[in-house]
Amino acid sequence: MTELRPLRLGTRASALALAQSGQAGGEIVAGTGREVELVHVRTRGDVDRTSPLAQIGGTGVFVTAVREALLAGEVDVVVHSCKDLPTLPADGLSLACIPPREDPRDALCAAGGLGLAQLPEGASVGTGSPRRAAQLLRARPDLQIVAIRGNIDTRLARALGSQADLDAVVLAAAGLRRLGKEDAISELLPVEVMLPAPAQGALAIEARCEDVAGAAPSGSGPAWFAPGLARYDDPATRAAVTAERALLRSLEAGCSAPVAAFAEVRAGRLRLRALAIRPDGGHAVEGEASAPLDLASDALSDPASVPARLGAQLAQTLLSRGAGAILEAARQP
Repeated sequence: MTELRPLRLGTRASALALAQSGQAGGEIVAGTGREVELVHVRTRGDVDRTSPLAQIGGTGVFVTAVREALLAGEVDVVVHSCKDLPTLPADGLSLACIPPREDPRDALCAAGGLGLAQLPEGASVGTGSPRRAAQLLRARPDLQIVAIRGNIDTRLARALGSQADLDAVVLAAAGLRRLGKEDAISELLPVEVMLPAPAQGALAIEARCEDVAGAAPSGSGPAWFAPGLARYDDPATRAAVTAERALLRSLEAGCSAPVAAFAEVRAGRLRLRALAIRPDGGHAVEGEASAPLDLASDALSDPASVPARLGAQLAQTLLSRGAGAILEAARQP
């Protein structure tokens, strides 16, 4: 009997990347009798652990190497944190699957279980995100924001470890949940206080175009794992992150820009909220838009889809209100 080839899934070797890649791979191969082989790929973001992400190219530095492995045929699919994915498509690759979204909110992790309002005057809060830093200062101008990097355990130790040097850190709730570290959360920050990054909490699974839509290399049609990708795709999540990423692309803002966006599908409508905020939190340009959406019939992957148009339209509204000046100032050293 011929042994079935496993799904070769390219992933970074961080604990979070391995956890979410393993979960995604299991869903893709469910019912096929095949295994998942996780292929570790080192990225520039993994090699350079000291430089701020914005300085070495934003969170997109985690993407290039795994995409190259996919295009070279070294792996079959790759799993990204969707918020790390550049908004422009890569030639030859398809955003084949966007699974159901995990909690999109940001989480405050503070000693003693303190919430944002309970942190002492002048408390030090660590984050590597200009978006989070700006919104923290908007809510609490007295805070001392400290730029940090590192994996989740390293960041948590800065506030909760035996040699903690910060009062709190802010991390994505999704990552903490995927690693089973919910107990570290002292407050889930509501979106009214901390609007998430575009596509935060969502995963993006890429595959080669010929493996999911056209003829596979064998010429026999889409690759064997294509049905698993289609089954695992969640239309509501795809619609929401498509709108958020379209807004980011239309603003011509990078992954690390002080831009926030969050979309939801409710009662047949897609609602999108967004803001661009000055790094010191002193001024923000905000907006909201919505449109009817039929998840069963709308072509969500079409560049002219309802979510894509809604994101682009709201971006233009923000630009008309002065968002461009905020983003240009944020690009300056």
